[in-house]
Amino acid sequence: MSVKLIAVDMDGTFLNDEKRYNRERFLNQYRQMKAQGIRFAVASGNQYWQLISFFPEIAHEIAFVAENGGWVRDAGEDVFNADLSRAHFARVVAFLHTLPEVEIIACGKRSAYTLSGYRAALKEVAARYYHRLELVDNFDNLDDTFLKFGLNLPDSRVPEMQQMLRERLGDMVTAVTTGHGSIDLIIPGIHKANGLRLLQARWGIEDDEVVTFGDSGNDLEMLRQARFGFAMENASAEAKAAARYLAPDNNQQGVLQVIDRILNREPPFA
Repeated sequence: MSVKLIAVDMDGTFLNDEKRYNRERFLNQYRQMKAQGIRFAVASGNQYWQLISFFPEIAHEIAFVAENGGWVRDAGEDVFNADLSRAHFARVVAFLHTLPEVEIIACGKRSAYTLSGYRAALKEVAARYYHRLELVDNFDNLDDTFLKFGLNLPDSRVPEMQQMLRERLGDMVTAVTTGHGSIDLIIPGIHKANGLRLLQARWGIEDDEVVTFGDSGNDLEMLRQARFGFAMENASAEAKAAARYLAPDNNQQGVLQVIDRILNREPPFA
């Protein structure tokens, strides 16, 4: 069966460590994908407003599964957005405030929000990932639709903190790793695979016609769901265990190497 959808994570996957990709090579591939009837989707934990900045030429016609599935758009049209209840939002924030090593980014549809009292280093990093970011004195009475939380904490604390968050907040949010000292808290069942499933239903595409690429804990569901799930050579052990296939390193244009194989109908796509 032919490939009809290619979905890529961004950081550590489609992007190299300098947060770039070979645009000329990819846009040439994208033209061939369109000619062959293959759709392209970006599936990332990052903010929609940041993701579209990487694809200025084609953002109006491709799909985005942003915020780890919290907001899904197809060719500029909303397909789905999550909506964390006000009660759950308040309970999660109250608990997170008891953890002094955790810095919080509340991810809304209109903007992301973080506290003005946090370290300057966090605000600098957050501004690179959240093109719409507001500094607030507290998280009370924010007027937005909330999709997830992004948490910044020391790398060494991630495994322990992830387990503790699952135990304490698991009835309201799911803690998933995104790499490099960060954890996302997503609404249970609202993940990248769910977003892709909605797009597949919209387009009439089966799981065995899908290729996904990822490198981290927030990619596990979509790596398992797709017939052709590719973990990057640089991926975490859990991502490699979830995927059926391995792609070259993100710094070697690994995704683009595999896309060439898809376009040329080389194994395992023959």
